[in-house]
Amino acid sequence: MKQNNTARRLEPVDDTIEQMREDVRAGLGTRAKRLSSKYFYDARGSELFEQICALPEYYLTRTELSILREHGADMARVIGPNAMVVEYGSGSGTKTGLLLEALDDPAAFVPIEISMSALNGSLAKLARRFPEVEMLPLCGDFTAPLRLPRLTHGQADRTLIFFPGSTLGNFEYSDAIRLLSLMRKQMGEQGMALIGIDLKKDEKVLEAAYNDRAGVTAAFTLNMLEHLNRAIGTDFDLEQFAHRSRYNPLHGRIETHIVSRRDQTVSMMGEETKFTFSADERMLVEYSCKYSPQEFESMASKAGLSVTSAWTDKDELFSLQLLRWQSA
Repeated sequence: MKQNNTARRLEPVDDTIEQMREDVRAGLGTRAKRLSSKYFYDARGSELFEQICALPEYYLTRTELSILREHGADMARVIGPNAMVVEYGSGSGTKTGLLLEALDDPAAFVPIEISMSALNGSLAKLARRFPEVEMLPLCGDFTAPLRLPRLTHGQADRTLIFFPGSTLGNFEYSDAIRLLSLMRKQMGEQGMALIGIDLKKDEKVLEAAYNDRAGVTAAFTLNMLEHLNRAIGTDFDLEQFAHRSRYNPLHGRIETHIVSRRDQTVSMMGEETKFTFSADERMLVEYSCKYSPQEFESMASKAGLSVTSAWTDKDELFSLQLLRWQSA
C-alpha cells in the first residue's frame, strides 16, 4: 500500500550563476552570437510560455493535449503498470496530469526543471491531485547526466522518460541524438521514452505559431535578456532589441533570433570585456526543428532506440512517439 504523498518543496541554489556567466561569455564572444534557450525560463519566462500555449496561433500545446486525452488509455496499455515517470522540463504539469491519470498505478513522478518556481508550483498541484504517487523533484539541467532519485516506498517496474512539447526540436541534430542517448541510459533496457514531436506542415502555419499577433512570443524571447540582467548583471536594453522567428525550409526548422536595433555594446557586472553588436546583428536563441515520422525514426535509431508506437491527431500536426531500446 502506497503512503500518502506530500510534495517536497525545493529551495533555490546559487550554483548556476557562474555557469550562466560562462555561457554568456562563450555565446557573445563569438562571431555568430548565440544564447541557450534554457535561459528563457525564469519565473516570468515560465508565465509567458504558459500564455503562449493558450494563443490561437500556437497549435502545439492544445494538439498534444488532445492526443493525450484521446489516446491515453492506449498509451497506458502499451507502457504497463507501476512506471516511474521522469519528465524533462516539466513546466506547469498540465500534460503530466493527463499522463499520470491515464497510467495504471504509476509508482513515482520525477520532474526535472531548471525553473525553481515552475517546479515547486506544478509539484504542489500534482501532489494534491495524485496523493498516492511519490513525488521526487530534481531542479537542474536535464541535458546533463543526473542521478535519478530512489523511491522511498516500493520499487518501480520500469522508467518512463516523458519529454512532451516538441522540446527535442530545440536541439541541433547531433545534440538531439546525444540527448536521446542520455535518455536511453537513464531509462534502462526495460524502460521507455514518450516524446512529443512537431510534424512538418505548411510554412505559414509554422511561422504564425512563433510570431503571434498579440506579441506574447516576442515578450517571452526578450525576457531572456531581462533574466540575464537580473541574474548576472548584464545591461541589455530591451528597447534596443527585437524578436525575429523565421522558418528555414532547408533545415526544416524555425530559427528564432534576438536582433539588435542599432550599433551598441553590452557589458556584464564585474567584467571588463564588452560585447559589441552592430545594427541588425542577430543572436540565435532557439531552434524549433520539425520532423517527418521517418526523419525522427532515423534520428532515434542513431541513439540506439526504436519507435514502437506512435499517436497523432486527425490533422497530423503533432505526434507522441514511444521509444524502446533497439533489439540486439
